[in-house]
Amino acid sequence: MKQLTAVLVVLGLSITMGQTAARVEADPPEPPVPVAPSVGVPGVPGVPGVPNPFQQWIDDHVPAPTKVVPHAARPLAAPGDLPPELTAFWSAVQSPPTGDPLFDAWPADLAEYAPGDILDARDVTESARPTMLLLNLTGISRATLLKFRTTNSAGEPSIGTATLVLPPKAWSGPGPQPVLVNAPATNSLNKRCTPGYVLSHGMEVPTGNDFTPSPTTWALDHGYALIIPDHEGPLMAYSEPSVAGRNVLDSMRAVRHFAPDQFGESRFATTGYSGGAIASNAAAMLVSDYAPELLPQFAGASFGGLVNDYRRFAHTFDGSYISAFLLSTVLAVGREHPEILGLMNHAAQWLATSPIKDNCSGSFGALGIAPIPIDTMARVDKSLDSAAAETLFQELSMQGRKSGVPLFIYHGISDPWIPVAEAEQLWSEQCALGVAATKNIVGGEHLAAYVSSYGATMDWLDQRLRGEPATGTCPAPPARR
Repeated sequence: MKQLTAVLVVLGLSITMGQTAARVEADPPEPPVPVAPSVGVPGVPGVPGVPNPFQQWIDDHVPAPTKVVPHAARPLAAPGDLPPELTAFWSAVQSPPTGDPLFDAWPADLAEYAPGDILDARDVTESARPTMLLLNLTGISRATLLKFRTTNSAGEPSIGTATLVLPPKAWSGPGPQPVLVNAPATNSLNKRCTPGYVLSHGMEVPTGNDFTPSPTTWALDHGYALIIPDHEGPLMAYSEPSVAGRNVLDSMRAVRHFAPDQFGESRFATTGYSGGAIASNAAAMLVSDYAPELLPQFAGASFGGLVNDYRRFAHTFDGSYISAFLLSTVLAVGREHPEILGLMNHAAQWLATSPIKDNCSGSFGALGIAPIPIDTMARVDKSLDSAAAETLFQELSMQGRKSGVPLFIYHGISDPWIPVAEAEQLWSEQCALGVAATKNIVGGEHLAAYVSSYGATMDWLDQRLRGEPATGTCPAPPARR
């Protein structure tokens, strides 16, 4: 009965909200098509096992939705081994085009560019100035939106965007102007919710792209340049760490290419909290392999409130008061890993193609606190224990990697979502690998911990950007006899 109530709530919300088309001018709509194969269709990859009776009941009694598949400026390339029905569903769950070619258009010759190469640039100072004043209470001298080549989760060419912001006063310190990369907790499914779009178009939708007090304000007050990356990537794949980390690293490359005389030898440091921590941590873990030429200038990475164990998080909060957030995350990750979309039943298909897929701020308010178990939305029993889920957990994990740069890891001792033990374990692992890692465990829950650690975090970043060596707080190795 509990599961039945949950699915009826979800279906009622989805059907009431309806199926909306993209808000931008596009080619004439194509005929409606099924957005996903029906349960039991043979040959669909990533569908192990069989549905339980309740899941079978849903697909027997709830019809599959149909959707006018949005026509993107450049047809996004789904993996070739997906069946046509699943490819259509994958297209239908994307955020619609913004109407701005800088965010929507994919160059036909994208593969000929190297990661970090500039594809386009736009001065957005006039639109960014009032937005920065409103959101961060700070002035700026110039803001430039950069579009560059990056790499998706499958290692294929992709596009990235980031905003380079310069402080009100010219840099007067010693050496090249340092650069802080602030990865805000965008936590959104809609491309119009990215920092880059908000800074270049204004706040068309309610969205909060940063915490208060803000690293953005701090960096500009200190005379540092600032990069704000759209680290969820062009598919808005929230929680996909390889996409986020590569976007951060390629934003650094892009800034060096854009203004080599000004930033070619600058020090860079990254920071992010919660959703932004995914990007900052991944950049540190991937830099040695993905962008080794940045190592001499990449001075350090700070992050806090990081989910380091996706498997634990999913099992702990499945069917809980934040299960709507968990389901939104599954949808976001499915945009980069479309094989998991084949695990969704008809109820999930209605939800995934409804306006919920365009929400900002992590879809926190989309379903309230409805305790919806993932199996209510799946077509296989015990979906979190399936082979497909295990493969995904492994692909999303950054555990076991060695950071290429010093780390500042902070966490709230009373965080209700992420045990402090995860931060402790990450710090211990990085220390054992020889990384200069600093641990800062503070009082408070998830949001209060950010404020509690703010001063120490900014002090650590300031030291890195000024070129002071990081010593870390790792225990001294035992003395040799």
